[in-house]
Amino acid sequence: MLDWVNRDGKLLLLTRGVRSFGYGLLSALMFIYLGKIVGFSDLMVGAILSATLLGSAAFTVLVSVYADRLGRKRLLIVLSLLMALSGLTFAITTDYNILLLAAIVGTLSPTGAEIGSFLPMEQAILPQTVSQEKRNSVFAAYNVVGYLAAAFGGLAYGFVGILEQMHVSAMEAHRIMFLVYAVLAIMVVVLYTTLSAKAEMASVRGTRSRRKMSQGTRKIVVRLSGLFAVDSFAGGFVLQTFILYWFSKTYGVSAGTVGGLAFVAGLLTTLSMYAAVWLSKRIGLLNTMVFTHIPSSVFLILIPVATTFPLSMAFFFARQSISQMDVPTRQSYTVAIVAPEERTAAAGMTAIARNVSQATSPSVSGYVVEPVSLAAPFFIGGILKIMFDIGVYFNFRHIKPPEEQR
Repeated sequence: MLDWVNRDGKLLLLTRGVRSFGYGLLSALMFIYLGKIVGFSDLMVGAILSATLLGSAAFTVLVSVYADRLGRKRLLIVLSLLMALSGLTFAITTDYNILLLAAIVGTLSPTGAEIGSFLPMEQAILPQTVSQEKRNSVFAAYNVVGYLAAAFGGLAYGFVGILEQMHVSAMEAHRIMFLVYAVLAIMVVVLYTTLSAKAEMASVRGTRSRRKMSQGTRKIVVRLSGLFAVDSFAGGFVLQTFILYWFSKTYGVSAGTVGGLAFVAGLLTTLSMYAAVWLSKRIGLLNTMVFTHIPSSVFLILIPVATTFPLSMAFFFARQSISQMDVPTRQSYTVAIVAPEERTAAAGMTAIARNVSQATSPSVSGYVVEPVSLAAPFFIGGILKIMFDIGVYFNFRHIKPPEEQR
């Protein structure tokens, strides 16, 4: 199975799965824990969510500049240790300032879809583990594993309800989940220690690759990063942890139902990865990104418009069935239009733009929610995402990866 992927590639698929299970659990856990169990205000919770994304952005800058110099494997291990430390911190204290600090340094991802500083390094390594013909497929497999694991992670949140039935308090039940998250991070540390030396930056013609982007590549990546920043800013208004919180607060659904929503959403997202590969072979990577993203944004806007839980849930699932089809295509497109030695920097630059812009919107969302409506972020996020799709299409429709230039 997956005999077209080398050992390092398979190892990255496994680390992505374990890590994503933890992030899926976190997406169902974090907003509800901080807002309903601990009792922080929407503004305070928004600030913590922003801190997690700002921390990821800062580490992504570090990764982009130093990963190929200090060693990808070494930095992946350090980031995993910080992930474990943050889970442990959330499990043992409710002190707001300490949690804020843990959010900054902990490489957390409360979005339901990983956006952290692990990705630039793993995305730079992945093309080295397969032939060029299999590049789209390995990125699809990478995201299938991630979203499927995240789906099961979201479902695992339902154990909170089981623990409560065993007379464990809601506070302690949620803290146990954070401990599980920390243990998963330690598992990732162990897995990364087995990466081979081939995971480091490839050599070109027997010499060490140049680390700087060419001027032409930089211009393209800067433009792409700017547009990705708009998309991520929009996405920050409607992080999955917020959407699940919205269902919990609007319809009063149980922890088990919240976990079930996260699980089904994750399964639908996973299935869409296969569709993304099939579609991209027929209409191209960029077209797949744009023409699946626009209808998903319309479904996002319709979630709070619906007046019943089943209808809102249907729009949520419809959105999840296509909203992430742009992820493997975007990742594959980014590394395809640059030289191999520029991949870490390109993936890092686009990730920085996404993380920084997304970090600001949860706090803005907090200011919007309290005086206006809990539904407002859905409208803002959906409209901005549609604007992004239009922008990326008209700016990049003529820039094609090598396999589409034939």
